[in-house]
Amino acid sequence: MGRAFEFRKARKMKRWSAMSKAFTRIGKDIVIAVKEGGPDPDSNSRLRAVIQNAKSVNMPKDNIERAIKRASDKSQGDFKEVVFEGYAPHGIAVLVETATDNNTRTVANVRSYFNKCNGSLGTSGSVEFMFDRTCNFRINAEGLDAEEVELEFIDFGAEEVFEDEDGILIYGSFESFGAIQKELESREIEILSSGFERIPQVTKKLTEEQKEDVEKLLEKIEEDDDVQNVYHTMEEL
Repeated sequence: MGRAFEFRKARKMKRWSAMSKAFTRIGKDIVIAVKEGGPDPDSNSRLRAVIQNAKSVNMPKDNIERAIKRASDKSQGDFKEVVFEGYAPHGIAVLVETATDNNTRTVANVRSYFNKCNGSLGTSGSVEFMFDRTCNFRINAEGLDAEEVELEFIDFGAEEVFEDEDGILIYGSFESFGAIQKELESREIEILSSGFERIPQVTKKLTEEQKEDVEKLLEKIEEDDDVQNVYHTMEEL
């Protein structure tokens, strides 16, 4: 198995543990998608993907529809996607993806987390190059073989395909998202969820005590309502 498999395995138990937090994050994704491409999922591929993700975490249909309606309201403020980069203790690179309607607040909060936990907030581009930006799709595995899916989707940008208890996962480069999504939909293969992740090119092994230092910072960041995703170079397995 490749890096995407190991990355997914390590993060599996840490993904959106609180359902209310998941709903908040998806709600912001809906606003961003609607503002970008309109409220009709048939003509807005990004919104289609967000709705699939909402269903995958059992977000009620009424919640989804209300979020789309609110996002369509011109009085609804925009969320800006902002990436922060820095270092946790022990030389661990950290990349934070946020969606915020108040950048001043978000910058101040993120900086305070780094400062309080003996980390340092860096400048744009200081650690981003250490991560490969990827897209991923989880599809219904019924009637499909992971190896055959990989062979059939290589031409559309698939780089790694594997199966777990929740379906078949397809990973590709960030730029391949549209091509893979379009081909899956044209073949009427059920997409359970999809998204983007940043996989560290190299990870660093720490002692248990050092891990605790890093985890303190990561937990503070992840608890912030403006934060969508947090990635780092600490070895987790």
